[in-house]
Amino acid sequence: MKTINLILLSVLVFSKVCNAQISEWREANRTGVSSETGLLKSWPAEGPALLWSNPDLTNGNSSVSFGDNSIYVTGTSEGNDILYALDMNGKKLWQTVMGRAWNESYPESRSTPTVEGNKVYTASGFGDLACIDGVTGKAIWNYKASELNKGTYGRWGIAESMIIDGDKLYFTPGGPETMTIALKKTSGAVEWKSSSLNNKPGYVSPILITYAGKKILVNISQENVFAVDVSNGEILWKIAVEKPAGFNWDLILCVTPVYNDGMVYVTGGYNVGGLMIKLAPDGKSAAIIWTDKVLDVHHGGVVVVNGFIYGSNWLNNGDGNWCCIDWNTGVKKWEEHWNCKGSIISAEGMLYIYDEKRGNVGLLKATPEKFDLVSSFKITQGNAGPFWAHPVIHKGVLYIRHNNALMAYNIKAK
Repeated sequence: MKTINLILLSVLVFSKVCNAQISEWREANRTGVSSETGLLKSWPAEGPALLWSNPDLTNGNSSVSFGDNSIYVTGTSEGNDILYALDMNGKKLWQTVMGRAWNESYPESRSTPTVEGNKVYTASGFGDLACIDGVTGKAIWNYKASELNKGTYGRWGIAESMIIDGDKLYFTPGGPETMTIALKKTSGAVEWKSSSLNNKPGYVSPILITYAGKKILVNISQENVFAVDVSNGEILWKIAVEKPAGFNWDLILCVTPVYNDGMVYVTGGYNVGGLMIKLAPDGKSAAIIWTDKVLDVHHGGVVVVNGFIYGSNWLNNGDGNWCCIDWNTGVKKWEEHWNCKGSIISAEGMLYIYDEKRGNVGLLKATPEKFDLVSSFKITQGNAGPFWAHPVIHKGVLYIRHNNALMAYNIKAK
């Protein structure tokens, strides 16, 4: 009987581990579209109720992710990227070094932790990877992925959030040796390396899709959109991203691609514009089917709601408009100036937008008819500097970060 009980316990533990939910960058499938329901459709003039704030983090631009009754977020201190664990009331539980911070332009942390069960997977600005126990903060393994794979860096280092696929993780060192690697998530050991495109990695977190009977990783370097067969690391196709006229340095591509029904949307800022890529039936090649110069997203992401793409465009580094274009054609539906460009997420047919220059947070209806702003308020906490962290919705709470400050707002309808 004792043996049977032990077997049953092992099965239950294994089942719990296998069914552990993943909390990651841009939420479910990295779409920026939340599955949350029962949320407020308008806010008071002063904004939704502030549940708590924590102004005692170190500067960073990552979003938050979640474990069991824990919040994870990163910061930078003394040349290292730091992983913080907070309780659900914002109180710090522990902090630990997760790797070397980027040491040149904009060194603040930028990669969002990826959480599965009680394991937290992180990437530092210098391309150091780690698996950290989400309860104790102790490192389970560390791997200097960029350094050990002859990886290369753009001007702003690494800004990739780890992606989990069963028992594997994927990461993009770029450079002369390999473009993408797969690691065992239990140990950090390298399982395969793709061939090299001899490109620097973009400032992008890739997506994982299933198409033509294959699992395919779709990613963006500083020169190409490319796809990798994750069963063996084969690069299936690449499509060059054209530099705008007069652009004489590396492309600065920062936006996670969006996938739907055999098509991938990519956008770049700096007058790169956007392009829609259609995969061939076998998934081994792809082609551009339309381009657009309206929704030219800098680094605030896009969301797709009911066949329309929403985001903000790049007019210059200090300004941009909010836009809606048609998924199937790229045709502009509207373009509106509201404070400045910024980040965007969506839930229940509403758009949540966060102006990067002044910290205004807006709530609007996701409609192709017009920029339909319902409510807005302004973030006043956090050190001086841009408002670059993307908002996150979790269990009826809207999490907004500004540099060292994290704020939690109640947006659950009564």
